[in-house]
Amino acid sequence: MQVIVNIPDEFATDLVQPGEDAGRLALEAWVANEYRERRLSSEQVRRVLGMEHWLDVEAFLLEHKIFDYTIADLKADLAVLEQMRS
Repeated sequence: MQVIVNIPDEFATDLVQPGEDAGRLALEAWVANEYRERRLSSEQVRRVLGMEHWLDVEAFLLEHKIFDYTIADLKADLAVLEQMRS
């Protein structure tokens, strides 16, 4: 799907810095929002953005200040560590 967005020139220079790809910026903002709203999975993020590895997705999420590591995740990780120590 191709989407065309018209931005008035008076705002375009404030929104897109020289050398930046406006289309990519818009796509990444949309994808980040959809992930935050849980409408996209991390695998879908990877595929939509053309990333090769899940670590690229993790870097993307950090860049967009999306943190979804919960207390439950921490407890599960601590339980695994405790099992490994035993």
